[in-house]
Amino acid sequence: MDFKFGVAPLVILLYLHSSLLRTTSSEVTVDPKFSMPINNVTVPIGREAILTCVVQDLGSYKVAWLRVDTQTILTIQNHVITKNHRVAIVWAEKKTWQLKIKDIKESDRGWYMCQINTDPMKSQMGYLDVVVPPDILDYPTSTDMVVREGSNVTLKCAATGSPTPTITWRREGGESITLPGGAEVLSVEGSTFTISRVNRLHMGAYLCIASNGVPPTVSKRIMLIIHFPPMIWVQNQLVGALEGQKITLECQSEAYPKSINYWTREKGEIVPQGGKFEPVLLDNAYKVVMKLSIKSVSQSDFGSYKCVAKNSLGDTDGTIKLYAIPPHTVGSGESQVSRPRGKVLRKDGNGLLDANTIVDGVVVDGDDIALRGNNDVNYGSSASSKQFFHIFHLSVVSLTIICCHIDQL
Repeated sequence: MDFKFGVAPLVILLYLHSSLLRTTSSEVTVDPKFSMPINNVTVPIGREAILTCVVQDLGSYKVAWLRVDTQTILTIQNHVITKNHRVAIVWAEKKTWQLKIKDIKESDRGWYMCQINTDPMKSQMGYLDVVVPPDILDYPTSTDMVVREGSNVTLKCAATGSPTPTITWRREGGESITLPGGAEVLSVEGSTFTISRVNRLHMGAYLCIASNGVPPTVSKRIMLIIHFPPMIWVQNQLVGALEGQKITLECQSEAYPKSINYWTREKGEIVPQGGKFEPVLLDNAYKVVMKLSIKSVSQSDFGSYKCVAKNSLGDTDGTIKLYAIPPHTVGSGESQVSRPRGKVLRKDGNGLLDANTIVDGVVVDGDDIALRGNNDVNYGSSASSKQFFHIFHLSVVSLTIICCHIDQL
Protein backbone atom coordinates (compact mmCIF):
# COMPACT_ATOMS: atom_id res chain seq x y z
CA MET A 1 0.00 0.00 0.00
CA ASP A 2 1.23 3.50 -0.82
CA PHE A 3 1.34 6.13 1.91
CA LYS A 4 -0.89 9.16 1.47
CA PHE A 5 -0.40 12.68 2.73
CA GLY A 6 -2.99 15.29 3.55
CA VAL A 7 -2.86 18.98 4.27
CA ALA A 8 0.34 18.64 6.29
CA PRO A 9 2.57 16.06 4.56
CA LEU A 10 5.49 17.06 6.83
CA VAL A 11 3.64 15.63 9.85
CA ILE A 12 3.45 12.22 8.14
CA LEU A 13 7.12 12.31 7.28
CA LEU A 14 8.04 13.21 10.88
CA TYR A 15 5.84 10.43 12.16
CA LEU A 16 7.28 7.77 9.89
CA HIS A 17 10.92 8.74 10.40
CA SER A 18 11.09 10.39 13.79
CA SER A 19 14.25 8.50 14.63
CA LEU A 20 15.96 9.93 11.60
CA LEU A 21 14.94 13.47 12.23
CA ARG A 22 16.62 13.98 15.63
CA THR A 23 19.31 16.58 15.14
CA THR A 24 21.75 18.45 17.41
CA SER A 25 21.46 22.16 18.02
CA SER A 26 24.44 22.75 15.74
CA GLU A 27 22.77 20.90 12.87
CA VAL A 28 19.53 22.83 13.25
CA THR A 29 21.30 26.01 12.31
CA VAL A 30 21.80 24.59 8.77
CA ASP A 31 19.39 26.17 6.26
CA PRO A 32 18.94 23.87 3.23
CA LYS A 33 17.68 25.32 -0.03
CA PHE A 34 16.96 24.27 -3.60
CA SER A 35 19.74 24.99 -6.09
CA MET A 36 17.46 25.12 -9.15
CA PRO A 37 13.82 24.61 -10.05
CA ILE A 38 12.55 21.24 -11.20
CA ASN A 39 12.29 21.16 -14.96
CA ASN A 40 8.99 20.06 -16.41
CA VAL A 41 9.39 16.85 -18.39
CA THR A 42 7.53 15.59 -21.47
CA VAL A 43 7.91 11.89 -22.23
CA PRO A 44 6.28 9.62 -24.83
CA ILE A 45 4.26 6.78 -23.43
CA GLY A 46 6.35 3.69 -22.70
CA ARG A 47 9.60 5.59 -22.16
CA GLU A 48 11.41 6.54 -18.91
CA ALA A 49 10.90 9.86 -17.14
CA ILE A 50 13.47 11.52 -14.87
CA LEU A 51 12.65 14.40 -12.51
CA THR A 52 15.67 16.00 -10.79
CA CYS A 53 15.75 17.86 -7.46
CA VAL A 54 19.00 19.53 -6.34
CA VAL A 55 19.41 20.70 -2.70
CA GLN A 56 22.28 22.60 -1.05
CA ASP A 57 23.27 22.48 2.63
CA LEU A 58 20.87 19.69 3.47
CA GLY A 59 22.61 18.79 6.73
CA SER A 60 20.63 16.15 8.59
CA TYR A 61 17.34 17.06 6.93
CA LYS A 62 15.66 14.62 4.61
CA VAL A 63 14.33 14.89 1.04
CA ALA A 64 11.15 13.19 -0.15
CA TRP A 65 9.36 12.83 -3.50
CA LEU A 66 5.57 12.89 -3.54
CA ARG A 67 2.82 12.57 -6.15
CA VAL A 68 0.66 15.64 -5.64
CA ASP A 69 -2.66 14.70 -7.23
CA THR A 70 -2.86 11.25 -5.61
CA GLN A 71 -1.25 12.38 -2.31
CA THR A 72 1.22 9.49 -2.51
CA ILE A 73 4.67 9.41 -0.85
CA LEU A 74 7.04 7.91 -3.39
CA THR A 75 10.52 8.14 -1.81
CA ILE A 76 12.27 9.44 1.32
CA GLN A 77 15.97 10.15 1.06
CA ASN A 78 17.35 7.14 -0.86
CA HIS A 79 14.50 4.76 0.06
CA VAL A 80 11.52 3.90 -2.19
CA ILE A 81 8.31 4.00 -0.16
CA THR A 82 5.74 3.25 -2.86
CA LYS A 83 5.18 -0.33 -3.96
CA ASN A 84 5.10 0.76 -7.59
CA HIS A 85 7.97 -1.28 -9.04
CA ARG A 86 8.42 1.24 -11.87
CA VAL A 87 9.60 3.97 -9.44
CA ALA A 88 13.26 4.33 -8.42
CA ILE A 89 15.40 6.97 -6.67
CA VAL A 90 18.98 7.90 -7.53
CA TRP A 91 20.88 9.81 -4.81
CA ALA A 92 24.12 11.48 -5.86
CA GLU A 93 26.62 13.44 -3.70
CA LYS A 94 23.95 14.02 -1.02
CA LYS A 95 22.54 16.91 -3.04
CA THR A 96 20.86 15.46 -6.13
CA TRP A 97 17.75 13.30 -5.99
CA GLN A 98 16.50 11.91 -9.29
CA LEU A 99 13.06 10.37 -9.38
CA LYS A 100 12.92 7.79 -12.20
CA ILE A 101 9.71 6.27 -13.52
CA LYS A 102 10.06 3.49 -16.08
CA ASP A 103 7.54 2.39 -18.71
CA ILE A 104 5.58 5.63 -18.48
CA LYS A 105 1.79 5.38 -18.62
CA GLU A 106 -0.81 8.05 -19.25
CA SER A 107 -1.83 7.74 -15.60
CA ASP A 108 1.64 9.01 -14.58
CA ARG A 109 0.85 12.45 -15.99
CA GLY A 110 0.70 15.13 -13.29
CA TRP A 111 2.57 17.22 -10.66
CA TYR A 112 5.43 15.80 -8.59
CA MET A 113 6.78 17.47 -5.41
CA CYS A 114 10.31 17.47 -4.01
CA GLN A 115 10.08 18.26 -0.27
CA ILE A 116 12.58 19.10 2.51
CA ASN A 117 11.38 18.39 6.04
CA THR A 118 12.33 21.78 7.46
CA ASP A 119 10.00 23.76 9.68
CA PRO A 120 8.23 25.25 7.86
CA MET A 121 8.47 22.65 5.06
CA LYS A 122 10.20 23.64 1.83
CA SER A 123 9.08 22.20 -1.49
CA GLN A 124 9.03 22.69 -5.22
CA MET A 125 7.11 20.96 -7.99
CA GLY A 126 7.65 19.78 -11.55
CA TYR A 127 5.14 18.59 -14.10
CA LEU A 128 5.39 15.30 -15.93
CA ASP A 129 3.52 15.32 -19.24
CA VAL A 130 2.95 12.07 -21.09
CA VAL A 131 2.41 12.35 -24.85
CA VAL A 132 0.69 9.60 -26.79
CA PRO A 133 0.93 9.07 -30.57
CA PRO A 134 -2.37 9.17 -32.44
CA ASP A 135 -4.49 6.08 -32.85
CA ILE A 136 -7.51 5.89 -35.16
CA LEU A 137 -10.53 4.23 -33.59
CA ASP A 138 -12.40 1.57 -35.52
CA TYR A 139 -15.64 3.08 -34.27
CA PRO A 140 -17.06 5.58 -35.16
CA THR A 141 -14.57 5.87 -38.06
CA SER A 142 -16.20 5.10 -41.41
CA THR A 143 -15.56 1.88 -43.26
CA ASP A 144 -15.67 1.36 -47.03
CA MET A 145 -18.87 2.86 -48.41
CA VAL A 146 -21.08 2.05 -51.40
CA VAL A 147 -23.58 4.75 -52.45
CA ARG A 148 -25.68 5.67 -55.46
CA GLU A 149 -24.59 8.54 -57.66
CA GLY A 150 -26.29 11.80 -56.65
CA SER A 151 -26.60 11.02 -52.94
CA ASN A 152 -24.84 12.83 -50.07
CA VAL A 153 -21.95 11.15 -48.26
CA THR A 154 -20.34 11.91 -44.89
CA LEU A 155 -17.02 10.29 -44.00
CA LYS A 156 -16.08 10.15 -40.30
CA CYS A 157 -12.74 9.66 -38.59
CA ALA A 158 -12.13 9.45 -34.82
CA ALA A 159 -8.68 9.33 -33.22
CA THR A 160 -7.19 9.39 -29.73
CA GLY A 161 -3.82 10.68 -28.60
CA SER A 162 -2.18 13.36 -26.52
CA PRO A 163 -2.14 16.14 -27.58
CA THR A 164 -5.48 15.74 -29.34
CA PRO A 165 -4.75 14.69 -32.94
CA THR A 166 -5.60 16.79 -35.99
CA ILE A 167 -7.58 14.94 -38.67
CA THR A 168 -6.77 15.58 -42.35
CA TRP A 169 -8.50 14.06 -45.38
CA ARG A 170 -6.71 13.42 -48.67
CA ARG A 171 -7.34 11.38 -51.78
CA GLU A 172 -4.98 8.45 -52.06
CA GLY A 173 -4.06 9.19 -55.65
CA GLY A 174 -3.40 12.89 -54.96
CA GLU A 175 -6.46 14.09 -56.88
CA SER A 176 -8.01 17.38 -55.82
CA ILE A 177 -11.09 17.58 -53.62
CA THR A 178 -13.91 19.84 -54.76
CA LEU A 179 -15.49 21.87 -51.96
CA PRO A 180 -19.20 22.83 -51.95
CA GLY A 181 -18.34 26.32 -53.22
CA GLY A 182 -16.50 24.88 -56.20
CA ALA A 183 -12.95 25.49 -54.95
CA GLU A 184 -10.49 22.64 -55.40
CA VAL A 185 -8.08 21.72 -52.61
CA LEU A 186 -5.70 18.84 -51.94
CA SER A 187 -6.75 18.28 -48.31
CA VAL A 188 -9.57 18.97 -45.89
CA GLU A 189 -9.29 19.17 -42.09
CA GLY A 190 -11.90 17.96 -39.64
CA SER A 191 -13.20 14.73 -38.13
CA THR A 192 -16.05 14.65 -40.66
CA PHE A 193 -15.94 15.17 -44.40
CA THR A 194 -19.16 15.64 -46.39
CA ILE A 195 -19.54 15.34 -50.16
CA SER A 196 -22.82 16.61 -51.56
CA ARG A 197 -24.34 14.90 -54.59
CA VAL A 198 -21.49 12.51 -55.26
CA ASN A 199 -20.68 11.49 -58.80
CA ARG A 200 -18.37 8.97 -60.40
CA LEU A 201 -15.44 11.40 -60.26
CA HIS A 202 -15.55 11.14 -56.45
CA MET A 203 -15.02 7.39 -56.58
CA GLY A 204 -11.75 6.17 -55.09
CA ALA A 205 -9.77 5.80 -51.88
CA TYR A 206 -9.70 8.52 -49.23
CA LEU A 207 -7.15 8.73 -46.43
CA CYS A 208 -8.03 9.82 -42.90
CA ILE A 209 -4.69 11.03 -41.48
CA ALA A 210 -4.27 11.63 -37.73
CA SER A 211 -1.25 13.54 -36.41
CA ASN A 212 -0.35 15.35 -33.17
CA GLY A 213 3.38 15.88 -33.44
CA VAL A 214 4.17 12.60 -31.70
CA PRO A 215 5.41 10.01 -34.17
CA PRO A 216 4.19 8.00 -35.85
CA THR A 217 1.41 9.68 -37.83
CA VAL A 218 -1.30 7.15 -38.66
CA SER A 219 -3.88 6.88 -41.41
CA LYS A 220 -6.85 4.78 -42.44
CA ARG A 221 -7.91 4.07 -46.00
CA ILE A 222 -11.62 4.41 -46.75
CA MET A 223 -12.87 3.33 -50.17
CA LEU A 224 -15.80 5.28 -51.61
CA ILE A 225 -17.62 3.31 -54.31
CA ILE A 226 -20.22 5.04 -56.49
CA HIS A 227 -22.88 2.94 -58.23
CA PHE A 228 -24.47 4.22 -61.43
CA PRO A 229 -26.15 2.70 -64.50
CA PRO A 230 -24.27 2.39 -67.80
CA MET A 231 -23.72 5.32 -70.16
CA ILE A 232 -22.33 5.08 -73.70
CA TRP A 233 -20.64 7.66 -75.92
CA VAL A 234 -20.28 7.09 -79.68
CA GLN A 235 -17.77 9.39 -81.30
CA ASN A 236 -18.50 8.48 -84.93
CA GLN A 237 -22.03 7.28 -85.58
CA LEU A 238 -21.43 7.00 -89.33
CA VAL A 239 -18.37 5.12 -90.59
CA GLY A 240 -17.57 4.53 -94.26
CA ALA A 241 -15.44 1.73 -95.67
CA LEU A 242 -14.49 0.09 -98.95
CA GLU A 243 -15.10 -3.58 -99.51
CA GLY A 244 -12.02 -5.51 -98.46
CA GLN A 245 -10.88 -2.79 -96.09
CA LYS A 246 -10.17 -3.37 -92.42
CA ILE A 247 -12.26 -1.09 -90.23
CA THR A 248 -12.64 -0.55 -86.46
CA LEU A 249 -15.80 0.63 -84.73
CA GLU A 250 -15.47 2.20 -81.29
CA CYS A 251 -17.71 3.09 -78.31
CA GLN A 252 -16.90 4.36 -74.83
CA SER A 253 -18.84 3.07 -71.84
CA GLU A 254 -18.99 4.02 -68.15
CA ALA A 255 -20.74 1.96 -65.47
CA TYR A 256 -20.36 0.66 -61.94
CA PRO A 257 -20.73 -2.10 -60.93
CA LYS A 258 -18.73 -3.06 -63.98
CA SER A 259 -20.91 -3.72 -66.98
CA ILE A 260 -21.22 -6.58 -69.41
CA ASN A 261 -20.28 -5.25 -72.84
CA TYR A 262 -20.94 -6.76 -76.27
CA TRP A 263 -21.82 -5.90 -79.89
CA THR A 264 -25.02 -6.76 -81.81
CA ARG A 265 -26.19 -6.41 -85.40
CA GLU A 266 -29.41 -4.81 -86.71
CA LYS A 267 -31.63 -7.78 -85.87
CA GLY A 268 -30.22 -8.14 -82.36
CA GLU A 269 -27.88 -11.07 -83.02
CA ILE A 270 -24.67 -10.86 -80.98
CA VAL A 271 -21.53 -10.33 -83.04
CA PRO A 272 -19.43 -13.47 -82.54
CA GLN A 273 -15.81 -13.39 -81.51
CA GLY A 274 -13.44 -14.95 -83.98
CA GLY A 275 -13.27 -15.15 -87.72
CA LYS A 276 -13.34 -11.73 -89.30
CA PHE A 277 -14.67 -10.02 -86.15
CA GLU A 278 -12.31 -9.01 -83.33
CA PRO A 279 -14.13 -7.40 -80.35
CA VAL A 280 -11.75 -5.87 -77.82
CA LEU A 281 -12.46 -4.34 -74.38
CA LEU A 282 -10.02 -1.87 -72.78
CA ASP A 283 -10.98 -1.66 -69.10
CA ASN A 284 -9.91 1.14 -66.73
CA ALA A 285 -11.80 1.36 -63.41
CA TYR A 286 -15.39 2.19 -64.35
CA LYS A 287 -14.50 3.14 -67.95
CA VAL A 288 -14.51 0.72 -70.87
CA VAL A 289 -13.46 1.33 -74.47
CA MET A 290 -15.28 -1.08 -76.79
CA LYS A 291 -13.68 -1.78 -80.16
CA LEU A 292 -14.95 -4.01 -82.95
CA SER A 293 -12.50 -4.68 -85.78
CA ILE A 294 -13.70 -6.17 -89.05
CA LYS A 295 -10.71 -7.65 -90.86
CA SER A 296 -12.05 -7.52 -94.40
CA VAL A 297 -15.35 -5.73 -94.95
CA SER A 298 -17.76 -7.48 -97.30
CA GLN A 299 -21.15 -6.40 -98.62
CA SER A 300 -22.97 -8.32 -95.89
CA ASP A 301 -21.07 -6.42 -93.19
CA PHE A 302 -22.56 -3.04 -94.05
CA GLY A 303 -25.40 -1.88 -91.80
CA SER A 304 -25.95 -0.93 -88.17
CA TYR A 305 -23.97 -2.16 -85.17
CA LYS A 306 -24.92 -1.65 -81.54
CA CYS A 307 -22.49 -1.47 -78.63
CA VAL A 308 -24.37 -2.65 -75.53
CA ALA A 309 -23.54 -2.16 -71.83
CA LYS A 310 -25.50 -3.75 -68.95
CA ASN A 311 -25.15 -3.88 -65.18
CA SER A 312 -27.47 -4.46 -62.22
CA LEU A 313 -28.72 -0.85 -62.38
CA GLY A 314 -29.71 -0.75 -66.02
CA ASP A 315 -28.56 -1.04 -69.62
CA THR A 316 -27.98 1.19 -72.63
CA ASP A 317 -26.61 1.00 -76.15
CA GLY A 318 -25.15 3.12 -78.92
CA THR A 319 -25.54 2.69 -82.68
CA ILE A 320 -22.90 2.96 -85.40
CA LYS A 321 -23.84 2.67 -89.07
CA LEU A 322 -21.23 1.18 -91.37
CA TYR A 323 -21.83 2.21 -94.99
CA ALA A 324 -20.08 1.46 -98.26
CA ILE A 325 -17.85 4.02 -99.97
CA PRO A 326 -18.23 3.75 -103.77
CA PRO A 327 -14.87 2.81 -105.30
CA HIS A 328 -14.98 5.61 -107.95
CA THR A 329 -15.05 8.32 -105.25
CA VAL A 330 -11.45 7.47 -104.36
CA GLY A 331 -10.23 6.26 -107.81
CA SER A 332 -6.80 7.20 -109.08
CA GLY A 333 -7.32 6.61 -112.81
CA GLU A 334 -6.03 3.03 -112.58
CA SER A 335 -8.05 -0.05 -113.35
CA GLN A 336 -7.77 -1.32 -109.78
CA VAL A 337 -9.46 0.40 -106.88
CA SER A 338 -6.96 1.23 -104.16
CA ARG A 339 -7.73 1.71 -100.51
CA PRO A 340 -8.12 5.28 -99.40
CA ARG A 341 -5.10 6.58 -97.59
CA GLY A 342 -6.24 9.59 -95.66
CA LYS A 343 -6.02 11.21 -92.29
CA VAL A 344 -8.75 10.40 -89.83
CA LEU A 345 -9.81 13.60 -88.09
CA ARG A 346 -10.89 12.64 -84.61
CA LYS A 347 -11.86 15.09 -81.94
CA ASP A 348 -10.56 15.00 -78.41
CA GLY A 349 -10.63 17.54 -75.58
CA ASN A 350 -8.21 19.79 -77.42
CA GLY A 351 -9.68 19.59 -80.94
CA LEU A 352 -8.24 17.45 -83.74
CA LEU A 353 -5.55 14.87 -83.30
CA ASP A 354 -2.37 14.71 -85.40
CA ALA A 355 -2.80 14.98 -89.16
CA ASN A 356 -0.44 12.01 -89.50
CA THR A 357 -2.22 8.88 -88.32
CA ILE A 358 -2.43 5.16 -89.00
CA VAL A 359 -5.13 3.82 -91.31
CA ASP A 360 -5.23 0.05 -91.70
CA GLY A 361 -1.64 -0.22 -90.48
CA VAL A 362 -0.28 2.43 -92.88
CA VAL A 363 1.06 5.77 -91.71
CA VAL A 364 -0.42 8.47 -93.93
CA ASP A 365 -0.12 12.21 -94.03
CA GLY A 366 -2.44 15.09 -94.68
CA ASP A 367 -1.98 15.23 -98.47
CA ASP A 368 -4.63 12.65 -99.30
CA ILE A 369 -8.38 12.23 -98.94
CA ALA A 370 -9.69 13.04 -95.47
CA LEU A 371 -12.34 10.77 -93.97
CA ARG A 372 -14.16 12.90 -91.42
CA GLY A 373 -16.37 12.04 -88.47
CA ASN A 374 -19.47 12.76 -90.58
CA ASN A 375 -18.00 10.60 -93.36
CA ASP A 376 -17.95 13.39 -95.97
CA VAL A 377 -15.15 12.97 -98.47
CA ASN A 378 -12.93 16.03 -98.73
CA TYR A 379 -11.51 16.65 -102.14
CA GLY A 380 -9.79 19.86 -101.17
CA SER A 381 -6.41 18.33 -100.35
CA SER A 382 -3.34 19.00 -102.47
CA ALA A 383 -3.01 15.47 -103.90
CA SER A 384 -6.61 15.44 -105.13
CA SER A 385 -6.20 18.92 -106.62
CA LYS A 386 -3.08 17.84 -108.51
CA GLN A 387 -4.86 14.78 -109.87
CA PHE A 388 -7.88 16.87 -110.94
CA PHE A 389 -5.76 19.46 -112.80
CA HIS A 390 -3.75 16.68 -114.46
CA ILE A 391 -6.90 15.10 -115.90
CA PHE A 392 -8.28 18.55 -116.83
CA HIS A 393 -5.04 19.37 -118.68
CA LEU A 394 -5.14 16.12 -120.66
CA SER A 395 -8.75 16.78 -121.60
CA VAL A 396 -7.96 20.29 -122.88
CA VAL A 397 -5.01 19.04 -124.97
CA SER A 398 -7.09 16.25 -126.47
CA LEU A 399 -9.91 18.66 -127.34
CA THR A 400 -7.46 21.06 -128.99
CA ILE A 401 -6.01 18.30 -131.19
CA ILE A 402 -9.49 17.21 -132.29
CA CYS A 403 -10.49 20.77 -133.15
CA CYS A 404 -7.32 21.31 -135.19
CA HIS A 405 -7.94 18.05 -137.11
CA ILE A 406 -11.50 19.15 -137.99
CA ASP A 407 -10.26 22.54 -139.26
CA GLN A 408 -7.77 20.81 -141.57
CA LEU A 409 -10.56 18.73 -143.03
